Amino acid sequence: MKICITSKGNEPDSDIEPRFGRAPYFIIADTENGEFETKENPAVSATGGAGIQAAQEVAKMKADVLITGNVGPNAYEVLSTAGIEVVTTSGVSVKEAIEQYNKGTLEKVSGPTAKAHAGMGRGQGRGGRK
Repeated sequence: MKICITSKGNEPDSDIEPRFGRAPYFIIADTENGEFETKENPAVSATGGAGIQAAQEVAKMKADVLITGNVGPNAYEVLSTAGIEVVTTSGVSVKEAIEQYNKGTLEKVSGPTAKAHAGMGRGQGRGGRK
């Protein structure tokens, strides 16, 4: 089985990245041989549609499971259509997330866990201006 985990860094000891579409890295764990492979997320700096692009990339990697913090509606639709199970966790390393999944302590989600366009700020950037 291939498990894809969104990660802040490129090592299995890195913390998981809670933002799916804007995650800097995907770490793919092959549970059959215990090997890890790291891929940079090509959608990390996309101006729009990062979640969809990231979901398409995860599907290309033939992942069976995605472990992330949150996933928006469009990305969830792509992942669901591709037959990829989505589970969520936060505040742990990639290795810890895999251990949690293997123990059955992570919750499979049945729909998006974030609103559309939740990954980056969309405000006017006017902070305290009057």
